[in-house]
Amino acid sequence: MAEQGPPDRQPAIRVTTMPADANPYGDIFGGWLMSQMDMAAGLVASRHSHGRAVTIAVEGMKFHAPVAVGDEVSVFADLVRVGRTSMTIDVQAWRRARHAEESCLVTQAQFVFVAIDEHRQPRVVDGGGR
Repeated sequence: MAEQGPPDRQPAIRVTTMPADANPYGDIFGGWLMSQMDMAAGLVASRHSHGRAVTIAVEGMKFHAPVAVGDEVSVFADLVRVGRTSMTIDVQAWRRARHAEESCLVTQAQFVFVAIDEHRQPRVVDGGGR
């Protein structure tokens, strides 16, 4: 995989990993990382749909490298497809060691969200396709 570096923009979320997020060996739980990615994708989905949106699928989740306690994790989320009620968001998580400059792609996936109304029923996404 020939990645040059993380996207040249601000991430949706940036967080420092903590001991409570890790297994006994100091590696961050995959579920914790996935939840950070879901939160970043949710920010994009809610902003685009101008309201509540919920995760309905995660596709192609790939873990490329481990994340350790103390690493900085930056999560980037890009809207790539809009349907009538759904949105697909590409998400990448990058790690940077606490005292280093170089970053490494650690996880990527596509998150699918559906916009919902106050009754938790699907609603049309503003500007969505038909």
